[in-house]
Amino acid sequence: MNWLTRHWYRHRLRHSPYRDLFLPPDSNTLISLDCETTSLDPHRAELVTIAATPIKGNRILTSHALTLTLAAPESLSAGSVRIHQLRHQDLTHGVSGEQAITALVDFIGNHPLVGYHIRYDKCILDRYARQYLGFPLPNPLIEVSDIYQRKLERLLPNAYHDISMEAISRHLDVPLPARHDALDDALAAALIYVRLTQGEMPMLQSK
Repeated sequence: MNWLTRHWYRHRLRHSPYRDLFLPPDSNTLISLDCETTSLDPHRAELVTIAATPIKGNRILTSHALTLTLAAPESLSAGSVRIHQLRHQDLTHGVSGEQAITALVDFIGNHPLVGYHIRYDKCILDRYARQYLGFPLPNPLIEVSDIYQRKLERLLPNAYHDISMEAISRHLDVPLPARHDALDDALAAALIYVRLTQGEMPMLQSK
C-alpha cells in the first residue's frame, strides 16, 4: 500500500480506532501468518483457521502466538477436510468471520506479514477486512520463497530451483509440519525467514 493510499485511509478513518494501522509499517516486529481455507481460489475461499506468531530479530515468539478457529463455513467440503483435517464437528465452537478478522487485525497491527504464499492468505483476509471493517489490510508482505529463490539464484544462476515448502525446509534443515495446520505452517515460515536472514545459505547437497 503506497503512501498516498495510506494517507487517504488515515483521513477516512480519522475517527476510527483503526486509523493508526495506516501509519508507516512497524518493522521492529514481523508477524508470520498462515490460513487454512476451503478452496485454493483466493477469490472464493472461506477461512477455517488463522494462525500468527511474532518474529523479533532472530527470535520467534511462540508463547505469543495467536490461533483462531472459525465456525464451519458453508463451503467446507470433503475435499478441503482431507487437506486440513478439520471437520464440521471440529469447528462447532468457532468464531464468526467478523470476530476472527477483528481479533487478527488487533493482533497484527501494522507489522509486516511473513509467510509462504502469503499473497494468497492476504487476498482472502482483505476480502474479510473489507466486508467487516471497510478496508484492506495495509500490512506489507514478505514472501519467504522469494527470499530463498533470490539467494539461490546468486549461488546458482540459471539453474532450476525447487521452491516448494518441502524442498526449502529440507535444504534449510527446518522441521516440516506433518499436515496442513495453520500454526505449524506459520511457525515453519517463521523458521525459514529467520534462517534465511540471520545466516549463510547452506550449500545444496547433490543427489
